[in-house]
Amino acid sequence: MSVFDVEIDGLLGGSADLGQYRGKAVLIVNVASKCGLTPQYSGLERLQERYAGRGFTVLGVPCNQFMGQEPGAAGEIAEFCSATYGVTFPMTEKVEVNGDGRHALYQGLVGSPDAEGHTGDIRWNFEKFLIAPDGTVAARFAPQAEPEADEVVAAIEKHLPA
Repeated sequence: MSVFDVEIDGLLGGSADLGQYRGKAVLIVNVASKCGLTPQYSGLERLQERYAGRGFTVLGVPCNQFMGQEPGAAGEIAEFCSATYGVTFPMTEKVEVNGDGRHALYQGLVGSPDAEGHTGDIRWNFEKFLIAPDGTVAARFAPQAEPEADEVVAAIEKHLPA
């Protein structure tokens, strides 16, 4: 099963319809509004602006499992992201990425290793998974990896649809 087959709601309700991204490269990021890494929203938005026309999207997945750093309701999260960082990329409902309540989306992601070989639980907010157009995990990046870091950009460019 591909990540494009997973059911997850959008931040403000309704289905996020991951199937619409089939054939595109997608950077899935668990996000939080009150984290030291929250300024990464700026880099994520710049990636969205730079590559959206080439078959790419960022997909933000709010999560409150790391020191309660995403406490807001859906409307508050949407307003914060839009007003503070000008976020235009899609966002899903707030989910759990670790533990017994781990969302099916993350169940399919956490087995993929990053460049250092880390697999398993999400370590912190802003861990990133690059999904290839065929729905497979192409790369995993640690939370501290800046969205516009050379290795992230190179991976995105390598997996943009032809």
